[in-house]
Amino acid sequence: MTDFAKALGRLRRRAPLVQCITNFVTVNDCANIILAAGGSPSMAHDIREAEEAVSGAQALVCNMGAIEDTGAMILAGKRANSLNIPVVLDPVAVGGTQLRRDCGARLLAGVHFDVIRGNASEIRFLAGQNASGSGVDAGRMDAVTEQNLRSAAALAGALALRTGGVIAVSGQLDLVSDGRQTAVFRNGCATMARITGSGCMLTSLVGAFCGALPEDCFAAACAAVAAMGVCGELAEARRLKNGTGNATFRTDLIDAVFNLTEQQLLEKVKYEVF
Repeated sequence: MTDFAKALGRLRRRAPLVQCITNFVTVNDCANIILAAGGSPSMAHDIREAEEAVSGAQALVCNMGAIEDTGAMILAGKRANSLNIPVVLDPVAVGGTQLRRDCGARLLAGVHFDVIRGNASEIRFLAGQNASGSGVDAGRMDAVTEQNLRSAAALAGALALRTGGVIAVSGQLDLVSDGRQTAVFRNGCATMARITGSGCMLTSLVGAFCGALPEDCFAAACAAVAAMGVCGELAEARRLKNGTGNATFRTDLIDAVFNLTEQQLLEKVKYEVF
């Protein structure tokens, strides 16, 4: 298991360049959360430059919200694979339409993903299970709970072994598995689901940590999930104190990442490994 404080310190020292091919709804938030964490974002997504742009990056994030850029993701992903640059996939609404099912299959066939970060419905679909997602949101029937935690961990672990990468499932409970070990995180707050892009931001944060710890993407994904959950709680405490809403919460969340200390992360993270 990773030392979360050391992982955060390493990210800030190394300031990895993270190329994100992501959707127009969340592109600004994704860039800003990478900056807040200490990394450097590149949002190059045009198919004419994506492959060249990734050559100078330390991590690549492919977000299926930008479904029109699937070709660019595949070119950049193959180039990153050849250079041993970590590649992270966010399979946004992958089971929602035939187009997304086809593009998801193309991505998984053409690129090795070191981490796949999705909500419970997206991960269930990739694992070959029936999923009940609605648009980009996870279905309630798919949510990871204390009651189904063991079975959800087994599903994530099996998918990790099948893909050869780390699987991160975000929700009320967050899971990270490499098929040999699974970590469950109990941080975060409900308001995180009331803003656009919290999942996309988390995936970008995973990319930043992978860029700083390319030799251990399980540790990187765990550190990112831990940081995001703790910062969600810090932002929620500020929202409740000031009586503000979800728009301010979004800004407070990014600010919390910017101001997060190694000591805060160690003291506030709640997790176990099994």
